[in-house]
Amino acid sequence: MTPPPLPDGPDGPDGPDGLDGPDGPEPAPRTGRDRLSRRRFALALPSALLAAGCAAPHQGTGRPGDPIVLTLLSHYASGELKKALQGPVDQWNATHDRVKVATKAVEFTDLLTTFMVRQAAGQGTDILHPYCLWNGQLARAGVLRPAPPEHAKEIRRGYGEAAAGAASVAGEVYGYPTEMQTYALYYNRRLLREAGVQGPPRTWRELEDTAYRTARQDRYGNTLVQGFGLSDFDDSTTVGQTLALLNAAGGRFVSADGRSTAIDSPAGRAVFDLEHRLVAKGASAPGVNVYKAFASGQVAMVISAGWWTTNLKGLMGRDYRDVGVAPVPLPAAGGERATLSTGFMLGVNAASEHPQEAWEFLRWLNAEKVNGATRMSALQASVGSLTGRADDMRTLLGAGGDPNLHPFLDALAYAVPEPNVPGAQQAKSLLRKNIEALWTGQQTVDEALRTTRRQVDQEVSRSW
Repeated sequence: MTPPPLPDGPDGPDGPDGLDGPDGPEPAPRTGRDRLSRRRFALALPSALLAAGCAAPHQGTGRPGDPIVLTLLSHYASGELKKALQGPVDQWNATHDRVKVATKAVEFTDLLTTFMVRQAAGQGTDILHPYCLWNGQLARAGVLRPAPPEHAKEIRRGYGEAAAGAASVAGEVYGYPTEMQTYALYYNRRLLREAGVQGPPRTWRELEDTAYRTARQDRYGNTLVQGFGLSDFDDSTTVGQTLALLNAAGGRFVSADGRSTAIDSPAGRAVFDLEHRLVAKGASAPGVNVYKAFASGQVAMVISAGWWTTNLKGLMGRDYRDVGVAPVPLPAAGGERATLSTGFMLGVNAASEHPQEAWEFLRWLNAEKVNGATRMSALQASVGSLTGRADDMRTLLGAGGDPNLHPFLDALAYAVPEPNVPGAQQAKSLLRKNIEALWTGQQTVDEALRTTRRQVDQEVSRSW
């Protein structure tokens, strides 16, 4: 979930599934997501071909006794998500004789580099599972194949606007959305109650007031409790919080045409001003690892993605009952809700020799319903994550699910996806550097906005 994060890999330190990635640290991985490296290109080959008739992962002809073998490359390399994905793949292989699927995986931090390097070497896999932030870059490089019209129609019809938008580039759909992460406000009921605060903030004024009332330092000025948990842990943590607030203020990071940044705006200035005040007045300490600090009761409030709920349950035990989740506060009461969403999708390689079979497998996995929900939605729900199919998730969560997941589900209706123009990954990293320079006093609000605009404008315009 990299982003991020998603339990084994979005939106933690490796991926939005709980692993390091686009959305948060692994439980002992997750989403630290956006730091790409070239240190590992070796792929973990499947231990067996998952079904009778598939003894080796070679590309077959489709004749009887020699099935087509589609390869699927993802970051579901370990833990719960690896097992969760293998379940439906095994089911497909057990019920389909002509087309089989073999899974391959790398860590989230190596995923984008692996896509690009394998493609350049003529070794690309048939099915790709990219972080949607990268879709513009992958489409421009000729790695992703546009979805056929019937599949594009199914995706637009079956998923929320944010999910379908994240899986599209310049209005063209490239794949089926899988894991979907929306951002909301986590808060510690006990810390708020001890500070005399009755409930979560609904506006930025209430957010600041609550942050100052719950923050505590020792007599030497060391932070004991952060009122609001800003964190420079990774791209998705630093940038995700800021963009969720920016979207809630009606602003956007990148312009509608994708050719310039839109953060140097009244909304962007308001967000940078807010974060600057929180740090300057001691309510936020960005150098603290917010993932560990919140779980240990040292942070009163933080904005993060929905994958984190599963991690917090495991880390906090009985203390998880103190955790509540509310929508991201708005600048003023009565405004229109918005937040950030990140996600992944499954698409087909432009170089695949069997695109029709690959799309059919993806339709079976992501669009065909069993007991009221798709196989992918059931997969994500089993590890405490969401997909962009709100109807599926309501069916799967039901009345007895974790109530802390419902604000993230509700946010599917109003979330704004990360911009995925070709230069989006570098733009996100540049934004992070300037946010951190603001937090540490190296730049003023004016300087941070100006520098971000100049650097990001140069990056996204060059990418086109």
